[in-house]
Amino acid sequence: MLRKSLPVANVDIGLLILRVVASIFMIVHGYPKVMQLFSGEPVQFADFMGLGPAVSLALSAFAEFLCAIFILLGLFTRFAAVPLVINMAVAAFYAHAADPFDVKEKALLFLLIFFFLLLTGAGRYSVDGYLYRSGEKKQRRYV
Repeated sequence: MLRKSLPVANVDIGLLILRVVASIFMIVHGYPKVMQLFSGEPVQFADFMGLGPAVSLALSAFAEFLCAIFILLGLFTRFAAVPLVINMAVAAFYAHAADPFDVKEKALLFLLIFFFLLLTGAGRYSVDGYLYRSGEKKQRRYV
């Protein structure tokens, strides 16, 4: 009964809203990291797995800024979600491991959102959705 009252297009609209809002929040969160990376000042950041603070900051900035832009557009969404899932897992379980739950809560929420997008993809209203539909039309024409 609930399925009849909620058309499939609502799922795609929900994915669009989730993707856009989460990406904007993540871009706002990642932009200062990009600026810190290019500021020329000494880097003070968590040193994950002995990579060094500068490399860890660069990887985090890549995920939180560039990958979030890809997810905002819905371009290569599942691929772009992987670095964000890893980044948020590191933030929650390494950088904030000793912190109380209310500190790591934001990282866990982003982890859940981007893991969900990794599983579902971007939906119909995205560049991925447009490219996939274009491929379907081409296949139907020749079959």
